[in-house]
Amino acid sequence: MEQTNYGPGILAFLVIAGIGLALFFLIKSMNRQMAKIQTPDDRHENGTRANGTRANGGDE
Repeated sequence: MEQTNYGPGILAFLVIAGIGLALFFLIKSMNRQMAKIQTPDDRHENGTRANGTRANGGDE
């Protein structure tokens, strides 16, 4: 009786390795893009709020 073994083989390994390599470069690119994002500063410069009105509430 001849015994045959079937397994995932080299093709499945190459597919998974390719997906892993693509994921590595995608995450690297995402980190580069996230580093470029400038978050707004919480401190109010010159006493103004985000909508342009003065922080003291007056329309001076």
